[in-house]
Amino acid sequence: MVRIPESLPARMYLLAYDLKRGRMAHCGGRLGYVLRGAALAELYLDGRLVEERHGPRPGTPGDDPYGLVAQISASRPRSWRYWVRKDSRVMVRRVRDELAAGGWIRVLERRVLGVFPAHRVEVKDPRVVKTLWRGASSALQGRPVAHVNSYDAAAVALAAAGELNTVLPRRERRRHRLRISQLSARTGPAAGAVRKVIRADHAAAAAG
Repeated sequence: MVRIPESLPARMYLLAYDLKRGRMAHCGGRLGYVLRGAALAELYLDGRLVEERHGPRPGTPGDDPYGLVAQISASRPRSWRYWVRKDSRVMVRRVRDELAAGGWIRVLERRVLGVFPAHRVEVKDPRVVKTLWRGASSALQGRPVAHVNSYDAAAVALAAAGELNTVLPRRERRRHRLRISQLSARTGPAAGAVRKVIRADHAAAAAG
């Protein structure tokens, strides 16, 4: 049996891996937003976060693996978009290190132009990525949305919001627009916040 990570951020990181090219897909800053969104969605689905005045607030006490509940508890009320943006680059490194420690990936250090430090990620068992991809793909099929595994629904919603072409190329996002909207509603506010943050970045880049 293929062993897959339990956490939603770890699953989304692996779904951003391009098996054909043997490397992480080029996502720019979007991957960090997706991972923060995944952590927020996981907490929301488990009841550890609830929505209050268009933002997250602590819900049922429980595990807080990435410290988001602690951050939110210590802060004044803020929007979901704020928490998607906050520490997004740190989140990428943290999830990467978590996967490396768990034996799912290998992180190879290298130097760009012989000077600048960089990392190359290799997935140790491609079957893990394929299993996660099949789960996301199955969520797009004709079953009632209520019967879809909550993490598979979240994977689709976050992949669409984060424009992860490894999971959902643009053509597929357009083809399944209604279904993606339904799965996003099932997942909670985090995926929508990821989408808005990325659209804002696109608009800022275009204006600049």
